[in-house]
Amino acid sequence: MDTAVDPEGPSPPGGDSPPGSTGETPSRLSREQLFVLISAASMNLSSMMSYSILGPFFPTEAEKKKASNTIIGMIFGCYALSELLASLVFGKYLVHIGAKFMFVAGMFVSGGVTILFGLLDQAPEGPIFIAMCFLVRVTDAISFAASITSSFSILAKTFPNNVATVLGSLEVFSGLGLVLGPPLGGFLYQSFGYEVPFIFLGCIILLMVPLNMCILPNYESNPGKHSFWKLITLPKVAIITFVINSISACFGFFDSTLSLFVLKKFNLPAGYVGLVFLGLALSYAISSPLFGLLSDKMPHLRKWFLVLGNFITAGCCMMLGPVPVLHIQSELWLLVLVLVINGISAGMSIIPTFPEILNCTHENGFEEGLSTLALVSGLFSAMWSVGAFIGPLLGGFLYEKIGFEWAAAVQGLWALTSGFTMGLFYLLEYSKRRRRANVPNTLGTEEEQTALLSDEILS
Repeated sequence: MDTAVDPEGPSPPGGDSPPGSTGETPSRLSREQLFVLISAASMNLSSMMSYSILGPFFPTEAEKKKASNTIIGMIFGCYALSELLASLVFGKYLVHIGAKFMFVAGMFVSGGVTILFGLLDQAPEGPIFIAMCFLVRVTDAISFAASITSSFSILAKTFPNNVATVLGSLEVFSGLGLVLGPPLGGFLYQSFGYEVPFIFLGCIILLMVPLNMCILPNYESNPGKHSFWKLITLPKVAIITFVINSISACFGFFDSTLSLFVLKKFNLPAGYVGLVFLGLALSYAISSPLFGLLSDKMPHLRKWFLVLGNFITAGCCMMLGPVPVLHIQSELWLLVLVLVINGISAGMSIIPTFPEILNCTHENGFEEGLSTLALVSGLFSAMWSVGAFIGPLLGGFLYEKIGFEWAAAVQGLWALTSGFTMGLFYLLEYSKRRRRANVPNTLGTEEEQTALLSDEILS
């Protein structure tokens, strides 16, 4: 079993290395780094396609099997809830299981259950079909949690000084998967029926398994002494997870309500609704690498990205309807423009969170190794899943009660609150650092004054 060894130990993550260390980082990718990028990119692309492929046709097929709209929503929602619980477990035990094994096993199971999902139309309608849908969907979520948690850990281990840049660049493949999944699934469904989209995608995922077994390095580490509880109770980490929740919930809110609003408000054909979502997905995928690069090269900008990104997201949510108190006429071009800006602001907010949490762990005594990376990866995935679960649930409820315009405004209030809380924390942190920096000067001044007074008394 080949083991990737770092003789000098891990460098401080996220680009906050000492001055001069960036010059030691090779400008070209090593073979190992290139293989890790290929593995992570393939996982991001395939998992996002698997996640999004259901949208165009599964609800219709589920209705034929006597599943209500509520049950269909729960089938979609159980994915995020299962991923939340699984991410915490895998983050805790990643060092014991092994990062490479967890990554490859997650992809293998994901490919298998994706194929099984394509066979569910053969199940009897009613409770049996519904139970099988839940079982397969939950298993898929657990396998995805295993792959994504190990992927984050391996990436942070392989690129200790460029975490944000790498994660931001890989979001291109996540966005590409979300963009390609629905149209590809819809085309294959119309051309060949229900089974083919899932069998086709599942086979592609399974073909990636032997590739990743060969090229992915194997990192070994000793279990750490710290826990999720100590990590989440750090004030800065707790607030950053609130930011992750708000952005994830925003995406989930759009998934459950935006298409209904567009169809009702602008009378667009169903095929054009997916094009509206392109503005959000593409702008997020394209802007994420830029914010990742800036976060690594200029770490002091991260706090501004986190705060301003949430404020801009809040403003976009207010303008989606727009909220009635603004007295602005709803236009399709305005909606698309706001979604594009929202995609950029989401990238601005979410990309710096991972390196910020990593830096916070090392400032608070967490060991620099794979065990800490696993905790942070599991926490990030779990907190993203919290928002992905609450967003559609709360969004659907508010949409029915108060309409899309006000529901979007409530979602914007969440982003505004998280941005304000993050900004307030950074102000307090800055104030404490200023006070600590002034303490030695004050003591030195008092000592000098005491010495002068002593000299005067003696003379």
